[in-house]
Amino acid sequence: MKLSGVIPPVCTPRGADGALDRASLSRLCHHLVDDGVSGLFVGGSSGETALLDASTRLAALDVAVEAAAGRVPVLYGVIETGTARVLEAARPAAAHGAAAIVATVPFYVAPHPAEILAHFEALAGGELPVVAYDIPSATHVRLEPAVSIALAREGYAIGLKDSSGDLAGMRSVVNAVRDLPFSVLTGSETMADIALDLGADGIVPGLGNVDPAGYVRLYSAARAGDRVAAAAEQARLTKLFGIVDVADRTRIGFTAGALGAFKEALAYQGWIDSPSMWPPLGALDDVEKKAVRELVAQASGRGGGLG
Repeated sequence: MKLSGVIPPVCTPRGADGALDRASLSRLCHHLVDDGVSGLFVGGSSGETALLDASTRLAALDVAVEAAAGRVPVLYGVIETGTARVLEAARPAAAHGAAAIVATVPFYVAPHPAEILAHFEALAGGELPVVAYDIPSATHVRLEPAVSIALAREGYAIGLKDSSGDLAGMRSVVNAVRDLPFSVLTGSETMADIALDLGADGIVPGLGNVDPAGYVRLYSAARAGDRVAAAAEQARLTKLFGIVDVADRTRIGFTAGALGAFKEALAYQGWIDSPSMWPPLGALDDVEKKAVRELVAQASGRGGGLG
């Protein structure tokens, strides 16, 4: 399986009862696929996966698979601290319809590169192909480019989601794996055009929940070699990405502010019923919500949803 295009890490709506809002998630997934994304990633950082229990994660996977209806693959995040926990989380994924699992390096511990390779070697023995996920801001351990290249050469993974922000490192991976069955996907919302120009195969943008069509246009322009159009779309999306900075950081953390902004935008657009966050993350206040809605309206050019 070769991954490419726009694969948003899907937000996980929370209902008034504190449980997964299946109807909202289904509506969101249908919208994303209808707007041209190439896949769905359930259980990623934008989905607040670290805050969900196992049954909620699997329920979200079920909803996404049903909504995708075979039109696009659904990737399933198995973000856990160590090999045994990841294998346990991954075990039911195939039966629930996932096309691949997405795993980070082991965290809380500080693994050596050899230990990271052993971790992914163990995961490669499972039913589903593996996408490695480099997000040092969350794991506090870097999946070094040399290790990513080794994963590709050994066949332990079919791709890399690079959320490191290291374009030079990403470029070295792209150049090394060019002739291998391995996809390099950028997790950057604001440097996607550059990453594609450097040879990335696709984009996994959290902001893609809010404006999937914009990222599809960016990807299409980049693949057509139209750098001017890609850069123009990137500039518009970067301005929209300002929604992640509206929250007062003295009151709530960055994650709550950023993901809360995504959810507020989705509620404003009508794709989900509520911007409720999973505990313990706090909510945007009314002033911050208004700021998010104004930025979304400005980006759409018509005071409503994007697309």
